[in-house]
Amino acid sequence: MKAYFLLRWRVLSRQLVELGWWRPLLLAPVLIAAAGNALVVLSRHPTACWLLPPLLFLLTTSQHRRRADLEFLHLAAPDFRKWVAAEYAFWTVPVMLVLLGFGQFGAAALAIALVPLAAWLPPARARTSTRHRRSVFRSEAFEWVSGFRQTKAGWVWGGLLLTACWWHQYPLAPALALGAWVLTLSALYATPEPWTMLLPALRQPGAWLRRRVGLGLLYFVLTAAPFAWLMGAASAGWGGAVALLWGVAVLIMVVLTRYAFYPHALLVRLTQGAVVAVACLLFGHPVYPVLLLVAFFGLIWKSRRQLAVFRHD
Repeated sequence: MKAYFLLRWRVLSRQLVELGWWRPLLLAPVLIAAAGNALVVLSRHPTACWLLPPLLFLLTTSQHRRRADLEFLHLAAPDFRKWVAAEYAFWTVPVMLVLLGFGQFGAAALAIALVPLAAWLPPARARTSTRHRRSVFRSEAFEWVSGFRQTKAGWVWGGLLLTACWWHQYPLAPALALGAWVLTLSALYATPEPWTMLLPALRQPGAWLRRRVGLGLLYFVLTAAPFAWLMGAASAGWGGAVALLWGVAVLIMVVLTRYAFYPHALLVRLTQGAVVAVACLLFGHPVYPVLLLVAFFGLIWKSRRQLAVFRHD
């Protein structure tokens, strides 16, 4: 297992070298600032700090069940789970230290005890059933179809909607639920599709991008409509409109990022994380709106330019 972890480190280092040193150097401060601010805000509050352990556990569970090396580890090292649990505990240490720094000893102990348990969860099962007939919706909205199956996003949407309905008297509750739903949808666009799926559409890259963005916005508006209605019923006013516009902007940029750095999955995920981080910190500093606006137009240019590489006439 030590040799395997060393191999993983070398592969990750090689991927970062291939990306170029300046890209991680630009993305890392944004990601660290966003995660650090959110961590500090939650750790300061005596009640909100208890949200960190389950959030970390859910995030770790999602990543663990989609690991591509679980089958290999099961065959090569049957007792691999304790090593994987130690790895997850290692990544939890920074959060635990922040919680301890704010005197949240119970939440820190729960985090370091709960997160490593994800190592004993089974991997996600690949669906190989062909009982579903082909349809226009399945071929056009393949991110949503596969993403809803793998991440159980439908249950997440239902849970967020129930939570927003329960706290509908507070205008902030539907807005926060909508924000959480936007973050959930962002994960559906984290993995670039195989290049063979682009071949029929790359005669006109601009039209392809407009179609992908338009379909994503259509499905987002349909799923966000109940949250918008709840915000209107709670007299959220301009705040509800701002929340909807924020969700639209984030989703557009996430889709554009997927094709701006196609087919490099690692760079796509890092850039999407930076985009979401800047969007979450939008009102924290005057520089963030300007940075987000520059990134928006930059992604439009970069996505068209990147898809033009695969163009065939």
